[in-house]
Amino acid sequence: MTTTTTASSMFSAYASFAGSMMLVRSMANQLIPDPIRSYLYSKLNYLFTPLSSNLTMIIDELSGAARNQVYDAAEVYLKTIPISPSTERLRVRKTSRQKSITIAMHKDEQLSDTFHNVKLTWHFKSTEATNGGNGRNKKSAEKRHFELSFHKKHKDKVIDSYLPHVLARADAIKEEQKVVKLYSRSLCSYDDDMTLISSWGSANLEHPSTFETMALDPEMKKMIMEDLERFVRRREFYNKAGKAWKRGYLLYGPPGTGKSSLIAAMANYLKFDVYDLELASIYSNHELRRVLLSTTNRSILVIEDIDCTVDLKNRKLKDKDYSQLPNKLTLSGLLNFIDGLWSSCGDERIIVFTTNHKDQLDPALLRSGRMDVHIHLSYCTTSGFRILASNYLGIHGGGNDPHPLCSEIEGLIESAEVTPAEVAEELMKSDDADGALQGLVNFLKRKKVESNKTEDKSEGSTEKAKRQKTDEGEETE
Repeated sequence: MTTTTTASSMFSAYASFAGSMMLVRSMANQLIPDPIRSYLYSKLNYLFTPLSSNLTMIIDELSGAARNQVYDAAEVYLKTIPISPSTERLRVRKTSRQKSITIAMHKDEQLSDTFHNVKLTWHFKSTEATNGGNGRNKKSAEKRHFELSFHKKHKDKVIDSYLPHVLARADAIKEEQKVVKLYSRSLCSYDDDMTLISSWGSANLEHPSTFETMALDPEMKKMIMEDLERFVRRREFYNKAGKAWKRGYLLYGPPGTGKSSLIAAMANYLKFDVYDLELASIYSNHELRRVLLSTTNRSILVIEDIDCTVDLKNRKLKDKDYSQLPNKLTLSGLLNFIDGLWSSCGDERIIVFTTNHKDQLDPALLRSGRMDVHIHLSYCTTSGFRILASNYLGIHGGGNDPHPLCSEIEGLIESAEVTPAEVAEELMKSDDADGALQGLVNFLKRKKVESNKTEDKSEGSTEKAKRQKTDEGEETE
């Protein structure tokens, strides 16, 4: 009987307490504003939650619009850490140029590291942010970051020693495994969920062009190489002078004179990645800034055929006319990134413009600070022919025992307008040196005849125009 009474009393007390709490909660909901109530709940939750001894650093892939160097370094460094037995998923890849398989972390996986007796744990996280479109137009950008966790007491050691160690080790690894990359926006890819992986896609730059194999005048080669070397070693000079650490080159001349090959030779010489930007794919100044800020340091930005890819006379239009243009990429927007405030967002960068018609460019593009070095790539010269003959046929035209046809070819080249690409094409038509050189002789003779006919026709047209003008003048009198 006593036991039954005690249980009944406890049940009554519990019911009374529960009813009182419901009454208090109801009154609180009615009398206390939501912001204050949320604040009180958060404080109570904090008081009754045990404190963690760990600290977690978030390392985002992007820092604003630019890439986060710590993230890039961590991505390289973590490939050298032994895989944990508890790891369930990994990314595995290998290209034809790589000697070994590359293994990287997959989303939500973790790796452990030890540095000076400090235990650290890396987590790789990835989330998606959609653009709000519908159907196939619904695309989402992947937002990635690393989480680095460790005991709070080691915070200073991690910041002052461990992270610099990660940056230095990553730089050393990249230098050892450096493969020059060619980036293009046309290579950007999406996964099965239409998630944008990167606005730049890349492939290994396997172009074999070097300064040794380029059919350039030796003095021009020397000038370009010395200018590149001087640029990369003058970090302190640019900082002291208050200038952005960049260099602009304009390559101009007829098609087939080696502009693309020279860009490849510059990239192979400096081990700089190449970003091939088609301005025709850019629709606004804002998009141009976003795309260019996603490029890395120690790189070459290439804008080919600058006279054809965008209407560079937009800046001369009045605002009301400009607002009607479907493409709002302007010359002023391009110039602002080349040497305006945005030009300082990055170090050790080279910008290369190419054109077949330098005279059609806006003078604003040509001044120093934008295109610092103007390189005229013209028709093939005798020295260029000797380099091509050595590259393709193993013949050294300037030696003590030159091939009998070399002197004739050099004489024809001096009087004919022929590009290095055309000479190279003739030399590739036969494996036999005699046959290849004889074919080149015949080709140069045909080019000379065609050139003479063109000149005669042009002179005839000029004379006819003069006579017509004279006749019109006499009739007027």
